[in-house]
Amino acid sequence: MIRTKSFEEFVQRGVARRISIDKERAKNLLLKSRRKNVFLKEVLNKVGIKNDNANDYVEWCYDILMYLIRAKLYLDGYSASGLGAHEAEVSYLLELKITEREVQFIDQIRYFRNMILYYGKSFDEEYAKKVIEFTKRMSPQLEQMVEQRV
Repeated sequence: MIRTKSFEEFVQRGVARRISIDKERAKNLLLKSRRKNVFLKEVLNKVGIKNDNANDYVEWCYDILMYLIRAKLYLDGYSASGLGAHEAEVSYLLELKITEREVQFIDQIRYFRNMILYYGKSFDEEYAKKVIEFTKRMSPQLEQMVEQRV
């Protein structure tokens, strides 16, 4: 298992930095995540998962999780930008006591989502199901962390 870089490493490199707490932006990201989650459930019920739409599900799940992670960052007074920003955001989960294994899976989703966007990689129904189940487990936990502060 490859060790996830610590969030502090990204702070030291200037990828993540301290900002003023932004509750409004966090609230908007929470609402976006919820909206995407509702849409995900609707599409799952109406269309189902197929190899042809597996990539869409991976991307939607990535968005749902990342909006929540970013919301938590804004509530805690952090922002990430530039090269490595998404990796820094994922690493912040370690600060929130999310297990290394779960953080690594989210990081894998991040990496694979980039493969979809930039290299035309396709994933199958089986992987999409795994990502969806993970998102169903993880998003309520992250939502709760955000809701406590908005």
